[in-house]
Amino acid sequence: MESSGGGSRWAKDRFAQLIGERGLIPLDEMAFLISAVVPAGQALTDAGACEAGIIEQLSRLDELAAAVPSPTFAGIAHFLFTGADAFVGNRAEYYDPDNSLLSRVLDRRAGIPISLSVIMMEVGRRLGVPVVGIGMPGHFLVALAPSSDGIPETFADPFQEGRILNAGQCQEIFRQMTGGQQTFHQGFLAPVHPMAIVERMLNNLKAIYISRSDHEGLRNVMTLRSYFPGLGKTERDEFLRLMAPLN
Repeated sequence: MESSGGGSRWAKDRFAQLIGERGLIPLDEMAFLISAVVPAGQALTDAGACEAGIIEQLSRLDELAAAVPSPTFAGIAHFLFTGADAFVGNRAEYYDPDNSLLSRVLDRRAGIPISLSVIMMEVGRRLGVPVVGIGMPGHFLVALAPSSDGIPETFADPFQEGRILNAGQCQEIFRQMTGGQQTFHQGFLAPVHPMAIVERMLNNLKAIYISRSDHEGLRNVMTLRSYFPGLGKTERDEFLRLMAPLN
């Protein structure tokens, strides 16, 4: 879908509508809307076809969930991230924008930590298994939601074959990533709201498109980012600065 097409316009409007509702947003639909809006050079289509395409993408997650033989936290991680048809961490092309576009992650069965985590969260939701996102700086994880507010006890790393972890092992991942130069805070392992996950996905794409000087992709990312409430003056100024060469 081209950024100027009716389908892309519908997807942007739908994205803005869901953001504006301020509730527990549908993470799967939001991620697929990003996939419908952000990439450049797609074939022009209309709003009806775009909406049908989103429904088709959602059904792919339904099919994944239906195929899980053991509907537990560990069972879902094992099904998705081990075996011949597993989803894998794309280490060789980590900064390929396709790794952040959920429809392409499903096509290629490869992604980065946050996109692979979204798949596990949404498969879990369909199976009644409460999988939450853990926005640890530098490396996104998932966890089995705790029974009450607080830090979960059981985590998984979708980027590392769905390995099941405890809090201490998560802290060790952080230590290895930072070379021990940054202080670990227990709050890094707290569940994050789906809105924060969508924002982090957009921020990843923003950084990629800036590094590639991909102006059209950046324009689409910044347009979606502008729908978030509480966009401060600094970020609004950045938005205008980044868009200026494109107008």
